[in-house]
Amino acid sequence: MEFPRRQYLQKLIAKMNNGRVKIITGVRRCGKSFLLFELFTRYLRENGVKDDQIVALALDEIGAAKYRNPLELDRYVRKQIVDKKKRYYVLIDEIQFVSEIQNPYVDDKESRLTFIDVLLGLTKIKNADVYVTGSNSKMLSSDVATQFRDRGDEIRVYPLSFAEFHDVYEGNERDAWLDYYTYGGMPLVPALPTHEEKSRYLKGLFKRTYLRDVVERHNVHNDESVLDDLLNITASSIGSLTSPTRLSKTFLSEKQIRISSATIDLYLGYFADAFLIDRALRYDVKGRKYLQTPLKYYYTDVGLRNAKLGFRQQEETHIMENVLFCDLIRRGYDVDVGVVEQNVKTDDGKKIRRQLEVDFVVNRGEERYYIQSALSVADPEKRRQEIASLVRIPDSFGKIVVVRDYIKPWKDENGVLYLGIEQFLLDENALEG
Repeated sequence: MEFPRRQYLQKLIAKMNNGRVKIITGVRRCGKSFLLFELFTRYLRENGVKDDQIVALALDEIGAAKYRNPLELDRYVRKQIVDKKKRYYVLIDEIQFVSEIQNPYVDDKESRLTFIDVLLGLTKIKNADVYVTGSNSKMLSSDVATQFRDRGDEIRVYPLSFAEFHDVYEGNERDAWLDYYTYGGMPLVPALPTHEEKSRYLKGLFKRTYLRDVVERHNVHNDESVLDDLLNITASSIGSLTSPTRLSKTFLSEKQIRISSATIDLYLGYFADAFLIDRALRYDVKGRKYLQTPLKYYYTDVGLRNAKLGFRQQEETHIMENVLFCDLIRRGYDVDVGVVEQNVKTDDGKKIRRQLEVDFVVNRGEERYYIQSALSVADPEKRRQEIASLVRIPDSFGKIVVVRDYIKPWKDENGVLYLGIEQFLLDENALEG
């Protein structure tokens, strides 16, 4: 089963020959290697690039073991670039396999050579265009920002969106949604025929790959069980406000483990760097300021989240919110959790300030939207509850409610747009109304 991954392919095409390293990142098994070695290579060939102009290495293969030495890798690539009149495309998969070695040409034992030295050196070859993929154990967003600075472009690849999943799904939209919110969008999953095989595969990714990556990168072998528990707790609370302090108290009360909020925050940062989770900060819409805590965490893929919990907590409302968050991030929006404060009187006449939540405050450039996620608004009272925060926002940006029900898009008397979840996920322009 092949997925065209058009969004990411177009990003690679747009950055061709720009003199920078194109660094493809994302959670393991989300399709980075396929994007580079199959889809992008096919595009090059279809546009006149000859095979001898494509320098491709998969460093996780035993035949490429020699080139895990940075000096050997640099030497090999440079030997392939033989004609100054031709443009060469250097594609290196699993760059993290390159070892860090002592510089053999200087006496200083602190002088080290890494794949960063190789890649930055290759960018100085005028007729070479460099692309690499890396796993989340040694190639994180933070690494790209600090080590490459202005000489690298990160292309973040996500698991399949619902639209990509739906394109090859054999069935109707409603069945596609049921499968997607259960098993998520890891590219291999749709080809697995049974629940048992899908579950085994997703659970195996966590146990043998993701958790191990975090443990090895940060050398936290003694806290592996704590990391595993933290992933479970985070998975259980998607869509709910929380904080490192609350999570610390949860460990103490439920696990009888004393772990500081600072350590919890550090570990959550490890998961975010490894592309397992994303966090959404709270934004005071009227006050126009960010609130530090509490905040929300979402899984990069709901199938991974569900498998982590053994498919036991299948609350569609929270999973739907997680899917919406990931899809908005994938579309290039900045996404926060909104807070709208309201002054109300209690029964005894006292004035109090109440906080109403906006599920998502969505920004991209000059665009802004306010989005609520709801299973249904068929009941008038339920609809009033869902839009209570939206109608109190004192600006004219778009206000949208996404529901699980399959409905025709419509606007109410307050200008709030109502959309079905499938309609929203399948239409990249849905926010424009």
